[in-house]
Amino acid sequence: MDTITDALTRFAHDWLTSGSLVALVLVALAAVAALIAGRIVARWPQAELQAPGERAVREATLLAVPYGAALVVLLAARGALGLTSVDTRLLNLSLELLGSLAAIRAIAFLLRVSVGRNGRLRTWEVRAAVFVWFFVAMHQLGWLEAVTGFLDSISVTSTKHGEAPLTLWSIIRSLFTVIAFVIISAWIGRWLERRLAVVQGLPANTRIAIAKFAYAFLIGFGALLGLSASGLNLGVLSIFGGALGLGLGFGLQAIAANFVSGFVLLMDKSIKPGDVISFTGTIGTSTEGFGWVQELRGRYVVVRDRDGVETLVPNQNLITNQVINWSYSDKRVRLKLPVRISYDDEPEHAMAVLLEAAKCSPRILRDPAPVARLMGFHDYGPDLELRFWIADPEAGVNNVRSDVNRAIWRLFKEAGITIPRAQLDVRMYDANGRVIGQGSLPARSAPRPGDPGAGSPLAPHHPTGP
Repeated sequence: MDTITDALTRFAHDWLTSGSLVALVLVALAAVAALIAGRIVARWPQAELQAPGERAVREATLLAVPYGAALVVLLAARGALGLTSVDTRLLNLSLELLGSLAAIRAIAFLLRVSVGRNGRLRTWEVRAAVFVWFFVAMHQLGWLEAVTGFLDSISVTSTKHGEAPLTLWSIIRSLFTVIAFVIISAWIGRWLERRLAVVQGLPANTRIAIAKFAYAFLIGFGALLGLSASGLNLGVLSIFGGALGLGLGFGLQAIAANFVSGFVLLMDKSIKPGDVISFTGTIGTSTEGFGWVQELRGRYVVVRDRDGVETLVPNQNLITNQVINWSYSDKRVRLKLPVRISYDDEPEHAMAVLLEAAKCSPRILRDPAPVARLMGFHDYGPDLELRFWIADPEAGVNNVRSDVNRAIWRLFKEAGITIPRAQLDVRMYDANGRVIGQGSLPARSAPRPGDPGAGSPLAPHHPTGP
C-alpha cells in the first residue's frame, strides 16, 4: 500500500513537467475569470422574488456562472495548447478536478432544494460538497488508497480479542453512510409531504399531521438503516435510549412538550394554516397579538402580523393559554364601537346617525344588519354603542373600526351632535356665601391648588362688599 509520501513523489515525477508552469498560469486565469463572473452576477438587481422557484433559479445561476466561466477558460486553453507541443496533462487534471467539483456542487444543490429551504441546510450543503469532493479528488490524483490507508491506521479504540478496531476511516465511512440514508429518507419525506398537500379528500390539519409524522419516522428509520449498513451493532443504542429518556425527564421537558403539543394541535384541528388568531388571555374581539397562522411546525407555530413580522410561538403556549381563533368555525365576527353624546342631543337621532355611518365600508355585512344600542347614562352624557359584523377578519379589524369612527366623526359634525368632554365646574365663595368667581375646565387640564396661575382660566366676579 502506498503511503502519502510515495504518492506525492510519484505525482511530482509524473505530472510536474515543463508544461506545469503554463498550466498553473491558466488555472490562475480561470480562477480570476470565475471570481469576476461571480461578482458580476451578484450585482444584478434583486427583485422581490416571492416564488420559491424564482429564488431557486437565482441561486442556481449564482452557483453555475463562476464554475461555467472557469471551465470555459480551461477548455479554451486546452484547445489552444493542443495545437502546440506543450504538455497538457496537468491542465487536463485541473479540468477533471474542476468538473467533478462543479458536478458535486450541482448534485448537493439539487438535494438541498428538494429536501428544504432551511438556511442551515445551505451552509451544510457547501461543507458536505467539499467533503465528498476531497475523496473524489484523491481518487482522481491517485492518492485515495494512500489517504484511506493513513486514516485506517489511526485507531480510536483499543483492539479487543475477536473485534475489529474502531479507526478514523471507519468512523468517516459510517458517518457518510448514515448521512446518505438520512438524505434519501428526507427526500422521500418531502416528496410524500408534497403529494399529501394536493389530496383534497383529507382536511388540512390531517394532511399536515400525517406528513410531519411520516417525515419524522422516515428520518429516524433512515438513520437506523444507515447505522446498520455501516456495521454498527444496534444493541448498543439501548444505552443511548436510556440516556435520552433521562434527558427528556429532566432537561428536555419543554422540547418534548412542544413536539407533543404540535401533534395535538394538528389532530384536534383547533388551529390550522390560514386561521386568524390573537393572544389576549381574555374573551372578546381584542386585537392584541393579532396575526395569521402561516405554518405549523413540529416545535412552534409561525404567526405573521400586519407589520410583516413573523413570530414563532411555541406549541405548548397555544395548548395551555387562551387563544382567540377568529376563523375557528365561522369567520364572521361582531365588532363594537362605543360612543358618548351630550345630554343636549337626542339619542334616537344619534343612533340613526350611527347606523348611517355603518354604511361607509363594503366589508360590513348587511345580514345580520348593524344595530345601535343605548347602553347607559354617564356623568357627561348617554353611552351609545354601534355593533356590526364582518366576514373577513383576515383582512384586518382595526382598519374597519377606523373607517367607521371617521364616518361617525364626520356625520356627527354635520348633524350637530356633540361628543362631550369631561369638565370640572369651579366656584369661589366669600365669607358670606356669595359667589365671587366661577368657571369650567377640562378634567385632564384642571390646575392643582397652589399651582401658579391656578385661577387664571376662571372669570372672577370681584366682590362689592367688605
